[in-house]
Amino acid sequence: MRERRSMAHGNPLSRTTRRDLLRIGGLGLLGLNLTDLFRAEAAEIGHEDKESVRSPIKSCILLYQSGGPSHLDTWDMKPHAPLEVRGEFKSIATSVPDLRICEHLPRLASMSHRLGIVRSLHHRMRDHNAAATETLCGHTPLEGDVIFHDGPNSFPCFGSVLSHLLPQQGLVPPHVALPQVVSRGGTLPGQGPGFLGAAFSPFQLAQDPSAANFGVPELTLPGNMTLASLEHRHDLLRQIDQQVKAAETRTAHKSMDLFRERAFNLLGSDAVRRGFDIAQEDGRTRDRYGRNKHGQSLLLARRLVEAGVRFVTVNSIGDPELGGGDDWDTHYQNFSILKDDLLPKTDQAFSALVEDLADRSLLDSTLIIWIGEFGRSPHVTKAEGGGRDHWPDCFSAVLAGGGVQGGCVYGSSDKQGAYPDTDPVSSGDLAATLFWRFGVDPASLIQDRLGRPIRVSEGEPVRKLFL
Repeated sequence: MRERRSMAHGNPLSRTTRRDLLRIGGLGLLGLNLTDLFRAEAAEIGHEDKESVRSPIKSCILLYQSGGPSHLDTWDMKPHAPLEVRGEFKSIATSVPDLRICEHLPRLASMSHRLGIVRSLHHRMRDHNAAATETLCGHTPLEGDVIFHDGPNSFPCFGSVLSHLLPQQGLVPPHVALPQVVSRGGTLPGQGPGFLGAAFSPFQLAQDPSAANFGVPELTLPGNMTLASLEHRHDLLRQIDQQVKAAETRTAHKSMDLFRERAFNLLGSDAVRRGFDIAQEDGRTRDRYGRNKHGQSLLLARRLVEAGVRFVTVNSIGDPELGGGDDWDTHYQNFSILKDDLLPKTDQAFSALVEDLADRSLLDSTLIIWIGEFGRSPHVTKAEGGGRDHWPDCFSAVLAGGGVQGGCVYGSSDKQGAYPDTDPVSSGDLAATLFWRFGVDPASLIQDRLGRPIRVSEGEPVRKLFL
């Protein structure tokens, strides 16, 4: 097993110069654009850090494990710890020497040479809502650990930031989220565009891809309308917009126009239609992913990446009929819920996604991130069926594709999995890694609604995870 024990940093002078240029608007004054700047930076540091100079990825699939998976029962097991720490599960060997993971992840164990495991993630948010903002936005919420919903000045999610910074790719939506919005008495924070505004919202799916009647209403033309007649209406609406422009505020008009363009683009894009048409997928492939909501959601994510979607978020929700909760929030019956529902589905669908992308030569250009908002407590509680509570002080994430060095474990936790022991990784560091792999400088600035500059990430890329 190859372990990386230190985090690589870019050239400090290069980072400072880049921030200064962005703050003073120096790019325009010097006749440069972001592409020029990134190219110049790569040339500058190439002789010092060849690992940071590689082709940017084209897409990312974020597998969000709502509720917070137990790292101690999945990727960072402690077989030599007392029973009240190590729990009921045993570890098994993997395709990587000296690397062991949970016995209920046999397929992923056999392909661990394609995975990169981070065992030293941490933050301070102990509530689901605030922790979700840490995970899905890479920032600590301004409200601290007490947050109920997103507000007008909330941080935007990764897909919204990328939609804002990177150019539109043809007619396909830049960010798709599926198969449902995560809710906890209300929409979980961190899933939307925040202060960037509704124009950068994800295209949110709210249907079960495993259902026999699965379809996307937004891709269905009303009545007997054809694409030709739709285009005619589009032209008429453009003329009307020009006539009423003086009666609308500039911001409102821009947002409305973007929403209208999105709707027409979806209806007119053959690639989008094919991507969502999961019924056309080979039956054996559908079986490989698992004929359930989670498995077919990951298959749909692969189809969307093929269609050119840049960022796909798949929200993982378990089966509430199994008791103890409907996701990874296992305060009760931790081991039975993991064993009977969540781990088998994860093992089947996640491994299928990695294999499928590799077979289609899409794995190198697609980064997969498997992560929850935090981990679970080192000690098993005496709750019904044995439970584990929220634990943000140390938890794990798994990456694959996108240049990830397979078989690599970055960072480590202490003997009980309670705190990072080596190479701690913050939520900001993981966010910086994601943006860096897209070719976006983590020090890039975006503006909130008050015009204040905000870095897209406060961390540094974990370059040692990549080839």
